[in-house]
Amino acid sequence: MLNKIAANGLASGVTTRPGNIPDCWENWESLQVLSLDNNNLSGMIPTSMGFLTILVSLHLRNNSLSGVIPRALQSCLELRALDLSLNAFHGKIPAWIGTSLLELMTLNLRSNELSGLIPKKLCDLSDLQIMDISNNNLSGSIPHCFGNFTSMATKRDLSQRFHFIFNNHSGSTFFENAYVSTKGGEHNYDTILSLMTSIDLSSNSLSGEIPEEITNLFALRSLNLSGNHLRGTIPDRIGGMKDLECLDLSRNQLWGRIPPSMSELTFLDYLNLSYNNLSGPIPTGTQLQRSTPFSFIGNELCGDPLNKSCEMEGVTPKFGNENGKESEGGSIIDEWFYLSLGIGFVFGFWGIWGPLLLSKAWRVKYFRYLASVCHKLA
Repeated sequence: MLNKIAANGLASGVTTRPGNIPDCWENWESLQVLSLDNNNLSGMIPTSMGFLTILVSLHLRNNSLSGVIPRALQSCLELRALDLSLNAFHGKIPAWIGTSLLELMTLNLRSNELSGLIPKKLCDLSDLQIMDISNNNLSGSIPHCFGNFTSMATKRDLSQRFHFIFNNHSGSTFFENAYVSTKGGEHNYDTILSLMTSIDLSSNSLSGEIPEEITNLFALRSLNLSGNHLRGTIPDRIGGMKDLECLDLSRNQLWGRIPPSMSELTFLDYLNLSYNNLSGPIPTGTQLQRSTPFSFIGNELCGDPLNKSCEMEGVTPKFGNENGKESEGGSIIDEWFYLSLGIGFVFGFWGIWGPLLLSKAWRVKYFRYLASVCHKLA
């Protein structure tokens, strides 16, 4: 059966028995798609997979594979989709993924035992739409260059379908699929995969601040940074990520106020900011007030949808203008009022008392005048 399927450039679900992946892939150089998901495979990825130089899709999800991600895969220069999730791979995320697999559009390393830093070379994957490296043991900070993911900053439509047409007599077409964890669950995208953009770094040991550059990903639909040790404030420009439908920053050490610009996220369908050190009023915005109170618990926040008035806490909510941004007009008027009041006092004081203090003749005339007034009143 494997010979017949592979002849069309596709090998899918070729085994359901426990065992290792056979090390004989030098005989399958024409293979373009290989899917061995949801089997009982164990052991390591064989080095002979490096012979699959025109492979565009490799799925080994949900097995018991172990070892390090082999360097042999860097020869698979045409790879668009790589899914090694739900296995037991250890070691570091190889930097060569970002230098050799430049065609990658989906990268899923979720739920393994990977450790170390996130390699900055991943930022060179300009075509990357979906990156899931969650539930590992990764440490260090989020690279600032994450703002370089061009496909996550560019509007997409169904005309850019994620499919492959094989070079054979049958003219077979294969539509790629990807599992994406978003909105509190896992969803399988296939026919609309081209529309999906996602970054999931959750459940690691990442530290440092959320890089401001990540807000350059204007077409990102799902961002999950939960369950780390991130600190600092939520980036002020997060409201510019207009396509965000899912935002999960829960279970970190973020502090400060929720940026007023967050009220501009009109497509936001799932929000979780719980268990941080956030404080102050929740910005007014339709989507934020539609969130459940559980999205904000574990902080020192007030306002809707929490049953906690900001006025009772001694906090006056700052309302946004028509663009969802905090109005600066009132503060500017207040500043000019107090400034003009101070200037008027100074000029008034010196206008009256200055001549008396500086001129003896003026003082003599002034006191003579006062004496004559008092004499007339008497």
